[in-house]
Amino acid sequence: MNEKESNLPMLGGIIAAIGAGVCCVGPLVLLLLGISGSWIGNLTAFQPYRPVFILFVVMLFGYSGWKIYRPVEECAPNTACAVPATQQRRKVIFWLTTITAIVLVTSNYWILWFA
Repeated sequence: MNEKESNLPMLGGIIAAIGAGVCCVGPLVLLLLGISGSWIGNLTAFQPYRPVFILFVVMLFGYSGWKIYRPVEECAPNTACAVPATQQRRKVIFWLTTITAIVLVTSNYWILWFA
């Protein structure tokens, strides 16, 4: 398995997390950039699809975690998953993107403190 294939679930998870958080993080980002107006309150078009995005986030990160933390015995010799340095780097990237996804998915609960 090549490295690009193993990163696709994490990239998909981040994109889904952005989709889940766009209804809440989007207006805050616009306000932080100095863009304001009453139309910002109407940026809730993705709100009905939020549970679907969250489901994709959980599924994709679950798959990524399974691929990263599977036993080394399942890796073919001389592949990227069999190299300890590569595995450690993937674990760090996995947890950084997981934390980012959690922040985005839970944004509608904590974003109210900053608005």
